[in-house]
Amino acid sequence: MGSIVDMHGRPFAQASSSGGFGPLYEGASTADRIGTWGLSPAGPNVGQNGIIAIKKRSRQSERNNPTANGAIDAFVSNLVGTAISPAWQIDNLLQKEELESLWQDSQKQLDYVGFTDFYGQLELICRSMVRDGEGLAVIHELQPSLDNIVPIQIQPLESDHLDPNFNDISPEGNEIRFAIEWKAGKRYRYWLYDNHPGEVFLCADNIRRIPVPAADVLHVFRLKRAGQCRGSGWLGSVITKLHDIDVYDDAELVRKKAAALWGGFIYQDNQVASTSSNPFGGTPGARSNGVQSIELKAGHFPVLRDGMKIAFSESADVGNNYKEFMKTQFRLIARGIGITYEQLTGDLEGVTYSSIRSGLIEFRRLCETIIARTLVFQYCRPIVDRWIRAAILNGCLKTITPGEYLANPRLFHRVDWHPHGWDFTDPVKDRVAELMDIRSGIKSRRQVVAKRNGSVEVVDRENREDLQRAVDNGLVYDCYPGQTTGSGAIQKVSEQVILQSLETK
Repeated sequence: MGSIVDMHGRPFAQASSSGGFGPLYEGASTADRIGTWGLSPAGPNVGQNGIIAIKKRSRQSERNNPTANGAIDAFVSNLVGTAISPAWQIDNLLQKEELESLWQDSQKQLDYVGFTDFYGQLELICRSMVRDGEGLAVIHELQPSLDNIVPIQIQPLESDHLDPNFNDISPEGNEIRFAIEWKAGKRYRYWLYDNHPGEVFLCADNIRRIPVPAADVLHVFRLKRAGQCRGSGWLGSVITKLHDIDVYDDAELVRKKAAALWGGFIYQDNQVASTSSNPFGGTPGARSNGVQSIELKAGHFPVLRDGMKIAFSESADVGNNYKEFMKTQFRLIARGIGITYEQLTGDLEGVTYSSIRSGLIEFRRLCETIIARTLVFQYCRPIVDRWIRAAILNGCLKTITPGEYLANPRLFHRVDWHPHGWDFTDPVKDRVAELMDIRSGIKSRRQVVAKRNGSVEVVDRENREDLQRAVDNGLVYDCYPGQTTGSGAIQKVSEQVILQSLETK
C-alpha cells in the first residue's frame, strides 16, 4: 500500500488512535512483555466446547480430588444449607398460615422421581451449578390426585440433556442456539434429550431431542456477561492448578514413601564370579532378569564378598518449603473459586477471631448475592409462582377462592425468601449486637428472625404457648421480661396480671 505524501513528496506520519503517543495504558501494550495476550474479541457464547471440557474435568476433580470436592461441598452447604424457605407477605393471617402450611406439606411431594423434597432438589441444582456451571429442571403440571396435594412436580436434569453443539433452525423458522430456541429475542423452547447422552446404553435405539416450552424449563446458572446463554463451571479458572497441585502432592507422597523404604544398590566387579549363593551369607533372594535381590534385616551385619560394595539410594528432599508452597497455592485456588482458604483446606492453624470473621463476612456477602440473584430468582421464584397458581385454581386452599386469586394475583405472589441462617462466629458478641439493633429501632424482630430462616409469627405463637405453659405449671423463667429483669430478678408483677394479659390477646 502506498503512503500519503505532502507537497515535497515526503510521506505523512501515520497517526495512532491515541494521538501518536502509543498505548496510554500499560495493559493495552502489545510489547514483548505481554504481546497479544487476552486480546480475543470472543462474545459471551463463543467456546462452548471449552465449557464442555471444563464440566467433564470438574466432575473428574469432584470424584478424585479431595480439594475440589471439598470446595464444591463448602459452596453448596453455605448457599442452600437445610433450606431457602418462602414466607408469604399477606396481610390476611389466615390465608398466610394456610399457604405456608400447605407448602410445608406439598414440598415433600415436589420431586418427580420421589427421591427427595424441594430443598433436596435445590441442593442438587446448586451442586450442578457450581460443578457443571448450570442446572436444569422441568416443571410438570399433573392431574389432581390423592398422591399429590398440589398437582405439580419438578424433575431435575443434568445439563448434558441440553446439547451446546445443537445449532439449527426450528420448523417454525426460529433460530436454535446451543439447543435453546429463540423467538423475538426471547427464550421460546428448549430442545432437551429425552435420555442422558452419557448413558446411551440404557436407551433402546438412540436418544431424541424433545422441544419443551421455555416456561416449563428452569435453567439455573450464574450470569456474568450480557447475552450469555449457558453457564460454565465455577472451577474453570483453577482447574489446571488443582490438577497440577494434586499431581505434585501425589509425587511428593510417592517420594516420601520411597525414601522410607531404605534400600540401595550392590555393585560387583566383573572379576568376581557370579554364584547362586547370597553374598550376605543368607538365603538367596528373588531374581529379576537374572539379577539377585537381597533383603536387609534388622540387627544384621552382612559380610560382602571381595569386589562388592553398596551404594544407598538417596531421594531429594524439598526441605521446609513444602508447607508454605502448598499454602500459597491453596490460597490462590480458594480465591479463584470464591471461598476462604480455611474452608478449602480445613486448616485453622493461626486463625484469629478477627481474621476468620473478616473472611466469612466477605464470603457470606457473595453467597447472599448468588442466593438472591440466581437460586431464588431463577429456580425458587418460578416454582412457587406455578405452585401458587396450581394450588388455588385446583381448589387446594379453603381461604382463597379462584375468583379472589384471578381478581388480584399479585397479592398472593408476594414472597420473601429466607436462607438457612449462618452460625455466629462469636455467639455472645453477635447476639448482643442484634439485641442493640432491636432496642435502638435499627432492626425489627421480624428481620432478625428472618435472618435465622424463621417466621416471627411462629416465634410469637410458640413464645405465647411456652409462657402459658409456664404459668399453668407455676414456673418462672428469666427469658420473659414481664416476669424477670435482665439480671434474673423477679419483676413487680403478679401472676394475675400475666394471666389477664394473656386472656386479652
